[in-house]
Amino acid sequence: MDPGVIATQLAHLMQENRGRDPRVRVSADGEVADSQSSTPILDQFSVDITKMAKEGQIDPVIGRDTEISRMIQILNRRTKNNPVLVGDPGIGKTAIVEGLALRIVNRNVPENLQDKRLMALSPSALVAGTKYRGEFEDRVNQIVEEVSKTKDVILFIDELHTLVGAGSAEGSLDAANILKPALARGNLQMIGATTLDEYRKHIEKDAALERRFQPISVDEPTPEDTIKIIKGVRQNYENHHQVIISDKSIEAAVNLSVRYINDRFLPDKAIDLIDEAASMVRIAAGLAAPHVKQEKEELEKIVALKEEAIDRQDFEEAAKLRAQELRMRKKIEAIHKKHSKKQKDGWPKLEAKDIAKVVSQWTNIPVGNLAAKEIEQLADLEKILQQRVVGQEEAIEAVASAIKRSRVDIGSPDRPMGSFLFLGPTGVGKTELAKVLAEEVFKDKDALIKIDMSEFMERHAVSRLVGAPPGYVGYEESGKLTESVRRKPYSVVLLDEVEKAHPEVMNVLLQILEDGFLTDAKGRRVSFKNTIVILTSNLGTEVLNKQAVMGFSKGSTAMGDYDKIKDQVLAEVKKAFRPELLNRFDKIIVFKPLGPKEIRKIVDLQLQDLIKRVNKQKIKLDVTDDAKEFLAKRGFDPELGARPVRRLIQTSIENPLAEGILSKEFNKGNTIKIGQAGDKIDSMVSKKGKAKSVGKSSDQSSQSGGSRIKTKV
Repeated sequence: MDPGVIATQLAHLMQENRGRDPRVRVSADGEVADSQSSTPILDQFSVDITKMAKEGQIDPVIGRDTEISRMIQILNRRTKNNPVLVGDPGIGKTAIVEGLALRIVNRNVPENLQDKRLMALSPSALVAGTKYRGEFEDRVNQIVEEVSKTKDVILFIDELHTLVGAGSAEGSLDAANILKPALARGNLQMIGATTLDEYRKHIEKDAALERRFQPISVDEPTPEDTIKIIKGVRQNYENHHQVIISDKSIEAAVNLSVRYINDRFLPDKAIDLIDEAASMVRIAAGLAAPHVKQEKEELEKIVALKEEAIDRQDFEEAAKLRAQELRMRKKIEAIHKKHSKKQKDGWPKLEAKDIAKVVSQWTNIPVGNLAAKEIEQLADLEKILQQRVVGQEEAIEAVASAIKRSRVDIGSPDRPMGSFLFLGPTGVGKTELAKVLAEEVFKDKDALIKIDMSEFMERHAVSRLVGAPPGYVGYEESGKLTESVRRKPYSVVLLDEVEKAHPEVMNVLLQILEDGFLTDAKGRRVSFKNTIVILTSNLGTEVLNKQAVMGFSKGSTAMGDYDKIKDQVLAEVKKAFRPELLNRFDKIIVFKPLGPKEIRKIVDLQLQDLIKRVNKQKIKLDVTDDAKEFLAKRGFDPELGARPVRRLIQTSIENPLAEGILSKEFNKGNTIKIGQAGDKIDSMVSKKGKAKSVGKSSDQSSQSGGSRIKTKV
């Protein structure tokens, strides 16, 4: 074999086995550094972006002509010709630099840039392996010297702020300070990219470093531009996933990411949606790959033999094996291409519904077309809520309407799903309605974010909602409200007893109710667009309680006075809250005081829950109508609402049940009948229809040879 060919093959072998020979110089992109290169040190710690562009490894860059032209303009300056791209993460700063590399390769740049090499330098690679003082500075100075001599290199440093402090130690300089003189003289051209926060934090603080760069503000692309960008890179994702990506799926990815993913930016979030949805569709369709099992096994054998030859330093044999390896890899690639072309018509198609499914997985928000079951549930939503919350038809209707508007996408996309101020006395169902919404609508008991506003009576307490500002105690801790909603964006936000909070705290709510988001102390925008915001207050309770005691809620004929009483309550509320806050609610609802009829229904509801809990103990509970009427009558208090009923059931039924179960008087398979006897609740246990004595009591009766335990109420 020709010695020259062997030498070439040997270089490739050393590249693949660079870990074996420390003398082989390897660049950051895994290539063996060219011994004839004018920048051998730089090649070790950088990646040649222009070379990647020549080899077709860079996706096309769409819609960034303005930024690329501005960057070329700055690069052509005589001094301080170092642009830095500043913008939010994920909006395409690195892609703009890749766009410049594509222009250089296509010679679509001014003459003095046409032969430039765009090298991506990694500060972390520069620092890696520097054990001794001066070693890092020596590396950086060597790179500066190489670049200054060749005049054909433009350095690109992604995350430019990492230069500040890189390699610094006691008695030594960091990378930024070493590079400053070269940047000022114009011996070194550099492009940087960083976020606005990091630029302010690290670059602006160092005035000498800042003046050496010219910032270029990079804005988030519009949804229309993002659609064009994704269409430009669509083929690469189609070939990778073997999935056909439809135009509708691209539009859905952009629109849904804008609406539901608020803490990330276009086009990054939309492309990620496409990527994951395509992966999901491919997996669901099955991973039918070309049949290359035999070829792959043969390739593995060749690679193993080649490595053995290198170990025994038989480089001529290793070179022959490498040639075989390359032929086998080309053969496998050809089979893949042939299979892809043949099978493309049978590739699964990515649709908008698949994008919606991935958004739901990311956010836990139901997105996409309504299923038939959900349509039925929404149509009957008011009935479902009325079964759980008694006597508050107006409140239920208002909340149900807000949810329906949101789920069919005709409500405002920039505000919460619904925002309400619930007024009324204690125990009438204000908090209960919020709990029921979390269970019935959001399908999760934990989807209720409840905050007791009596904890925010001081002015400074607002920092507990959104987080403490920088420099204050608790800055590292997230705000109670913002962090809860960030983790559960699809939820009911209940701010209880809001009249007890400091007025300054109320100002925070204005932005939530109007714009649907809140910015926390760390500058993160937290979206409230998929929440129902409910504020409760007991203001005006005196008016309602007075009417209830006088008989307002004891008969339907008295209900005509409700509107007059409601106006009196609202007048009290207007004195306490500012008009701009009240004007932002979808509806202000005055809950009606509960009457005997409503209390009777509540008794049924609470007993149903108790029966379910007792059934888990394999014990059946049977409550007579007389006992229910007795509980409703004794539990009715117009000033306290339904809460006395719950306490009455606890003392008269739950406590004796617990004692009986613990004392083994009530066992699995028993049926316990709850009745009324005078002013007492009467309990009798039987098994298979036969009465049975269950314990001692001063009120035992001798009916049917059994016994009853009576609890005085």
